[in-house]
Amino acid sequence: MAKENKNSDALISTILEGIEDVKGKDIKILDLRDIENTVCDYFIICEGNSNTQVNAIVGAVQKKVSKTLKDHPWHIEGSENAEWVLMDYVNVVVHVFQKHIRQYYDIEGLWGDAKTTVIETSY
Repeated sequence: MAKENKNSDALISTILEGIEDVKGKDIKILDLRDIENTVCDYFIICEGNSNTQVNAIVGAVQKKVSKTLKDHPWHIEGSENAEWVLMDYVNVVVHVFQKHIRQYYDIEGLWGDAKTTVIETSY
């Protein structure tokens, strides 16, 4: 189990670096481990200003994780319109939203029982 947490920690920090490289905004980590019947251990949620920035965030995360950890997402969904792109790294699922779509679906509200960490950015 400790190895799994170490792998998740490395993956999370690498994903965050990728998001920050292209100025992803309002970044939150939802820890789902204490909630029953969840599909993964963590959600990382962030937003971009446009479909161009959403796709840039997705690309930056993929590139950073691939280069640093030699890992690839198991599945990616939503790249076509880039309003909400989901990147599934099995234990960690990344949600990259445009602001209006994030507000509409309110993932943070749906998973209100999760421990939430807000990532402070300097930009």
